[in-house]
Parts: sequence; C-alpha cells; structure tokens
Amino acid sequence: MYAKAKLKNSEDYAGSPPKLKEGGSYIMESQSLENAAKTVIIFSPTDPNTAGNLAKMLKIFDVFNIDLSHIESRSSTRVPGYEFMVECDARNNPQLHDALDILKDKCTYFQIISRAYNDEEKVEDDVVPWFPRRIRELDRFANQILSYGAELNADHPGFTDPTYRERRKYFADIAYNYKHGKPLPHVEYTEEEIKTWGVVFKNLTKLYPTHACREHNHVFPLLIENCGYREDNIPQLEDVSNFLKDCTGFSLRPVAGLLSSRDFLAGLAFRVFHSTQYIRHPSKPLYTPEPDVIHELMGHAPLFADPAFAQFSQQIGLASLGAPDDVIEKLATCFWFTVEYGLCRQNGELKAYGAGLLSSFGELEYCLTDKPQIKEFEPAITGLQKYPITEYQPLYFVAESFDSAIEKMIKFADSIKRPFGVRYNAYTQTIEVLDSKHQLENLLQNINMEVHILHNALRKL
Repeated sequence: MYAKAKLKNSEDYAGSPPKLKEGGSYIMESQSLENAAKTVIIFSPTDPNTAGNLAKMLKIFDVFNIDLSHIESRSSTRVPGYEFMVECDARNNPQLHDALDILKDKCTYFQIISRAYNDEEKVEDDVVPWFPRRIRELDRFANQILSYGAELNADHPGFTDPTYRERRKYFADIAYNYKHGKPLPHVEYTEEEIKTWGVVFKNLTKLYPTHACREHNHVFPLLIENCGYREDNIPQLEDVSNFLKDCTGFSLRPVAGLLSSRDFLAGLAFRVFHSTQYIRHPSKPLYTPEPDVIHELMGHAPLFADPAFAQFSQQIGLASLGAPDDVIEKLATCFWFTVEYGLCRQNGELKAYGAGLLSSFGELEYCLTDKPQIKEFEPAITGLQKYPITEYQPLYFVAESFDSAIEKMIKFADSIKRPFGVRYNAYTQTIEVLDSKHQLENLLQNINMEVHILHNALRKL
C-alpha cells in the first residue's frame, strides 16, 4: 500500500527504513544506524556522593574503548544523591557487555535502554526498548518514516502526476526540518487543494449531525469559530494545535510520512499527535490511500479536544513505552479499532468516533448500516484482530463510553510485562519511570495534596 522510504540523501538514512509487517498494517520500527545502535545506560553509584565518582565510572568505558556520545548527571528520584545517564554506540563493540557487567556491580540502580535491545544477550534481562523521556526527544525519531514526499506507490492517484509529486515533496521537506519548540510550519495551500478540501468538507458536514458521536459534534462548531474550519479554507496546524492545547493539552506535530507504530504511540504518551499537512490528489477527493490533512483535521483533531478521549489516547501511548514488540502490535491494533475506526453507543444508537470514519464520506455512511459485523471493545481480544487496510472494515468494535474504554485500557496496560510503571508529568513534559519506593512515596504525597484540595472544594460547595 505504501512506497518504501528513501530520504533526501542516502546519508540521512543509513539503515533499513520502517516497513509494514506482512499481512497487516502494523508498522515495524526502523533500524536506522544512527538511532538503532544507540544504547542508553542510567545508573546510580553505590556511593553517589563520593567525590570523583562519575569520573571513576566513566573510566570503565574508557578502558573498554567505548565512545560516549552523551553524558548527563541529575538528581535521582529513586535514591538519595545523583544518577547518571550515558549514551554510547553499541555497534560492533563486543566489549560493551563486559563493561556493563562491571558497571552494574558498582551501582544501586542500573538500567539499559536500547533500540537494539533484541540483539542484547548477556544483559537482556536489564534491557528495555528505547522510548523518549522528554518531549524534545520526539525529534529523535520524527523522521524515521515509512514513506517520503514524492515517492508514491504505483496505485496512488497521484503517481503519474509530476506536479502533485513535487508538491508532496515540498510538504515532506518542511516537516522533515521541523524541531520541537519551533512554530508549526504555515502553508499556503493552492486553489486546487482548497477545492479538494471543500468537496470533502461539504459532504462530511452533511453526515456529522446524524452519524458522528456527541463529542465530535460538540467540538466541531468551536473549530469553525476558532480555527478557520470552512469549506473555502484549510486550517493551519498551528491554529488547531493551539486550540487543542487550551482544551486538553494535546498538540500537533508535522510529520513527513508514516512512523513506526512504536514511535507514533510514544508521541501520544506526551499528548502529541504526529500530523501530515499534505492533501489527497484532486482526482479522487473522497478517497485517499494514506492519512492526509483532511483525515487529521476533520477526523482526529475534534476528538483530541475532548478530555475523556484525550486521556484514552494517552493511555494507549503510555502503555506502549518500553513494551515488547508483540505488545506494540496489539496496542497499534487497538488504536486502529478505536481512535481510527471506533464506534460507540450513545442514547441507544451507534455513533462514529474513529478518525478514519469521520474523514471518509463513504465509510461514515457504511459503518452505521447492517452490513459490517459489530463486537464489544475488549483490548485483549481487539488487539489480536486482523483487518484490511484498502477497503471498508468488515468489523467494528464498540465502546460503551470513553470512560469505560479508558478503564479497559488501564487494565490491559497492567498486564504488560515491564519492570516499571510510567507516569506523564505535565509540568515538565517528561515521562516519569516509577520503579522505586522513594518515587511512589513522593507520588502518594502529591496525590494526598490533590485529594485535600478536592475535599476542601467539596466542603465549600
């Protein structure tokens, strides 16, 4: 369905690109030599306050000729004192295992995080698949994509259109150069692109009152009022992202192509949605073989402004952090049958909340007929379901409510085997890895303070 990725220069991508797993749309993570070989070690020395302790630890790497690309010290949240983080290149260095064995014996806390974790042998029990801890670390994988710019598959409507292919490359280039913290790229859409948007906008808004869920229909007029949603105007990602931040803290980030499932879900953990900016080919305005700006802004954006749906989406992302590959595949499938193609019950009727439905005129009509099969959403079961990616879905999963879906996802996440819990800190926009008694005591203290505030407010009411 999708073309194989080739970036602007061969040196931009030295390893194998992400690829579709055979028989489905689960996108496996890339093995870029730049990032796949990176191994991060986080450790707290047995005597963290001893003078020169870090220098002694780093000497171990020097003895084994291991080059470090990053060194960082910080106050430890697990034990009194400090902890250190070092990053090294794990490629072709058989001595790394020996160095880590020695280092581990001198530490009270020790953890390995690596993109190449499946290649580890001697220390595999300590190795966790790499995931971002800070929101700016999304920059590390934002360009490890499945498809890029003008490289369209032969069955794509724009494959034989050189003007369209060049335009797609323009959109890919501006997303490729984006970094966290920058203003989102502003795009001047062409008359033809606006016309394509208008055709879809006009048709979809006819169905929304009867086919879309209550939450989508509540938010959509606000997008019209605040973000320039009109038949004759394609909204800018910056305007929509700022609106979402005000509502739920979600934000949009431009992306040049399809990310691996692991990387895409990791973004959701930070309430970041990777969004395309290009638009489908004008020859088929009601069809697209891949996500485009219509899919993102008409389908996804409205629901990310709803608190319950935003929390549900983030829960899927948090569950993915440090999870094994087989769990990532199940979570990606749950995402497909909920955030992309989910149905819910409201006032005894089925309504659509999945973006793939809310951005497709034909499938939005079809999904509420008696033609598809309907099942209840259960993550453990839904995550195993196979599905087509080039035709209407023969099966949809129904959630009784977003709240019930959140509870089910939390229970499913609890079953994932990983040696820690995770929590998103919205103040610092970081992921807190919970794996010590000291951290849990601090968290419990914070929760008690929040409960006190709640109790005081209730008393006043």
